[in-house]
Amino acid sequence: MIKAVIFDFDGTIIDTETPWFKIYQTVLKEDYNFDLTLEEFVKIVGTTNGTLFDLIDSTLDEPMDRKLFKEKTHAHYLKIKNELPLREGFLDTLHRIQDAGLKLAIASSSHREWIVGFLEKYNLTEYFPIICSADDVDEVKPNPALYIKAIGALGIKPDEAVAVEDSVNGSLAAIRAGINCLIIPNDVTKTLTFDEKTKLIQSYAEFDCDLYLNRETWTAKLLEQS
Repeated sequence: MIKAVIFDFDGTIIDTETPWFKIYQTVLKEDYNFDLTLEEFVKIVGTTNGTLFDLIDSTLDEPMDRKLFKEKTHAHYLKIKNELPLREGFLDTLHRIQDAGLKLAIASSSHREWIVGFLEKYNLTEYFPIICSADDVDEVKPNPALYIKAIGALGIKPDEAVAVEDSVNGSLAAIRAGINCLIIPNDVTKTLTFDEKTKLIQSYAEFDCDLYLNRETWTAKLLEQS
């Protein structure tokens, strides 16, 4: 029996990834004459920026000022932050999950302040009594620590939960924690190839609660792979 749904945040509840990509592209081009491709950017979606910064440094005569870069991109983001909508169909799906009596949690590589700010803006804090963020673990996704912590807080077994993700790094974290993973990609991650252990749908409109919140569905998926 599925007892809980654990949502990723960035890119899954709100598509923060697409504007981040555009902002990164702009600042990197202006300050470092570096042409960031989507292929390079998606490698860091769902995890930290270290790998991307290392790549950029390898093309420069001197290492980039990472602190200044973060400050500048964050300033750009603050200008558009309040304009970012919930992903289409998310709210309806959330209500259907709640009506089904399942527990809810968030497991995100972002910091708690960032997550809570958006939840408060959209009056969603009451839906997510459990938030596991970068502040709670030593390593973020694809390390499974965030999902392991969420499962512990929910008081359930890993196979009693469904993780909803948009990225490869996030899905790997869920899989490594032993959790069933449903992928709903966004414009940035829709071209990625996901692990065969996941299930992939294209939008929240395809989120069939009777199907994806049914343990038999995931048992059948595991049998397909054996």
